[in-house]
Amino acid sequence: MSDEDDLDDFEPESEPDQEDLEKEEDEKETEEWEDYKKEGEEFSEEWMPVPLTENMMKEGLSLLCKTGNGLAHAYIKLELKDRDLTDINLLHSYIHLRYVDISENHLTDLSPLNFLTHLLWLKADSNQLRTARLNELPYLQIASFAYNQITDTEGISHPRLRSLDLKGNHIHMVTGLDPQKLNSLHTLELRGNQLESTLGINLPKLKNLFLAQNLLKKVEGLENLSNLTTLHLRDNQIETLNGFSMEMKSLQYLNLRGNMVNDLGELAKLRDLPKLRALVLLENPITDETDYRQEALVQMAHLERLDKDFYEEEERIEADEIRQRIKEEQEQEAEPEHDLELDQPLV
Repeated sequence: MSDEDDLDDFEPESEPDQEDLEKEEDEKETEEWEDYKKEGEEFSEEWMPVPLTENMMKEGLSLLCKTGNGLAHAYIKLELKDRDLTDINLLHSYIHLRYVDISENHLTDLSPLNFLTHLLWLKADSNQLRTARLNELPYLQIASFAYNQITDTEGISHPRLRSLDLKGNHIHMVTGLDPQKLNSLHTLELRGNQLESTLGINLPKLKNLFLAQNLLKKVEGLENLSNLTTLHLRDNQIETLNGFSMEMKSLQYLNLRGNMVNDLGELAKLRDLPKLRALVLLENPITDETDYRQEALVQMAHLERLDKDFYEEEERIEADEIRQRIKEEQEQEAEPEHDLELDQPLV
């Protein structure tokens, strides 16, 4: 079997379900973010040069596999986590590597990875990177650059990339993510950056989008994400629920916890999301409104869970009655106008 056949057959790990993601958020999010900020303060100093050596490579290499025509063998997995590395130039000659973990070092340059054209999986978290820019890597499917000093999203154009993690960086605006080149990307993690806008995320194949802990005041430019199922917007500064459309026909889970939504009328703007099943608005002023829970169900009859609690059958019956009453009142209001038109004398 050739390298290409092996690479085509690669399947990433299955994704955790939504409840697992939410539980993990609640338990770890704040602690993780505080640890990251503390580390950033401690490690902002200059580091002594520590280049990658052959001895380090011998210690980190594993998983011997056939290469090329099947007559030769090479190690395809490399683990170099937490080695204080500042230079990985030696990697350019290890062209058969497919799985590389270089996280928790002091790297500022990833250009030697451009030679690893069989790379499938890359983890470069917690370094000193200012960019995630690499040449197009034809087989790369999972890439993580979390907790670096990256300021933009330029230079990411890997055609088979499925999951991209950029959380905990310094990104203000998403630019350069070409939907024609990133036509396999289904998960994008941008939590804990400095995003002021959701523009630039025009990726129609995207299924999971994580934008928590940014500086967002509104949702915009996501209207055409017809495959999006999960949208996390927790801990931003969003006041209105504009920016959602019926084109977002796959959206099932929407987390707006810790924002600034304060008007019950905003809930009507989520009415056109046909598959929305779970909505989280905890820690928004709107949750203090007396009819908050009821109004959400009146506006979104298909909603199954609001915040932490599933709707009971009694609540559904009551919401149906209210919805029917509103419909009848609207019809009655329209009738007199119609009668007036009929009563007008012919000219």
